[in-house]
Amino acid sequence: MHHFAYRRGVSHKNVLHAEEVDLADLASAVGTPFYCYSSATLERHYRVFADAFAGTPGTLVCYSVKANSSLGVLATLGQLGAGMDVVSEGELRRALAVKVPPERIVFSGVGKTRAEMAFALNTGIFAFNVESEPELRALSEVAAELKRTARIAFRVNPDVDAKTHHKIATGKADNKFGVPFAEAPSLYALARELPCIEAAGVHMHIGSQITDLAPFRNAFALLKELVASLRAEGFAISFVNLGGGLGIPYRSDQPAPPSPADYAKLVQEEVGGLGLRLLFEPGRMIAGNAGILVARVLYVKQGAAKIFTIVDAAMNDLMRPTLYEAYHEILPVVEPASGTPTIVTDVAGPVCETGDYLALARELPELHAGDLIAVMTAGAYGAVLASEYNSRLLVPEVLVAGNRYSVTRPRPGYDDMLAKERLPNWI
Repeated sequence: MHHFAYRRGVSHKNVLHAEEVDLADLASAVGTPFYCYSSATLERHYRVFADAFAGTPGTLVCYSVKANSSLGVLATLGQLGAGMDVVSEGELRRALAVKVPPERIVFSGVGKTRAEMAFALNTGIFAFNVESEPELRALSEVAAELKRTARIAFRVNPDVDAKTHHKIATGKADNKFGVPFAEAPSLYALARELPCIEAAGVHMHIGSQITDLAPFRNAFALLKELVASLRAEGFAISFVNLGGGLGIPYRSDQPAPPSPADYAKLVQEEVGGLGLRLLFEPGRMIAGNAGILVARVLYVKQGAAKIFTIVDAAMNDLMRPTLYEAYHEILPVVEPASGTPTIVTDVAGPVCETGDYLALARELPELHAGDLIAVMTAGAYGAVLASEYNSRLLVPEVLVAGNRYSVTRPRPGYDDMLAKERLPNWI
């Protein structure tokens, strides 16, 4: 569910609104393209997930910052009690900037630097998700130098196929993430011998946009087996981090993915009897449907074999269609009148790449230069992947709450873009 819907606008036409904000008016005020996020949707999705585990004391829902790191989004979720899952010092600093308590933050990622480890240790985060023996040894050395203890969970790779896109699968043996399941016991034994390491948890995250509960069940069964064997060896395992990955609906003509309630039922069946604190790292499930990308049609071009609708948003603004062959529904911001003809068109951007598109061979109401479109379900892995490719300005971000809006990341000017660079002193 999201809070984007057609409502009667001041033009007496049905206009797509973000909560109570008219997106046509917002486009006039902010310019296009821009991202728009709904506070009500963020809040609802967080609460639906958190409430599914309300009967399990101590549960910590750590929003995955990499999905959408806008400070407005993070602050909205932090005020609801969310923790944060970070994968860099920059993301950790973002979480701290919006006053998320460090004891609600976990640090993931396969390539943490020693400087990042030191910063996180001095900050006092809850735990590190450790992904290799070299990382473990480095963390022990850094913690010893700082005279601090690093609480850890090994991220264990169960070699489970999550049945998702190959670029967002993380739980198979040929993925870079985690430690092999068979090697986990020896690594926990090593952690017990190293100074300043507290091996207190087990972590698994098998991928993203998972729409079938079976891979979760298979992974959690292995996790339960590992926890039992570690306890038998005397390890005081106090928490399990089950990652994220629950899929969301990107198109209305396909079955809905499992709900958080369905997922919670599975979690309780598989690991609920362990008596451990449960941690989760949802990202897309919270932010995905809470955001859209609004763009304006520049030209409608009749090619030799197809029609191209050229808009002012491009692959540098929304990378997912090019990177993952991802499908995003596209809606005209002004609802078409009954009987408006449709066309089959590629929706493409201005970037000088054949791969610069938002949709291919899409049936849409006939559009014209100046019309506005909304690219739906763009709240996760949208703005965070944006770049200045072709020296295009970064897209602004807007957060809506009821009838109010705030530009949380303004569109920079060309002088701002150029000012970030320096000519070499010999020129």
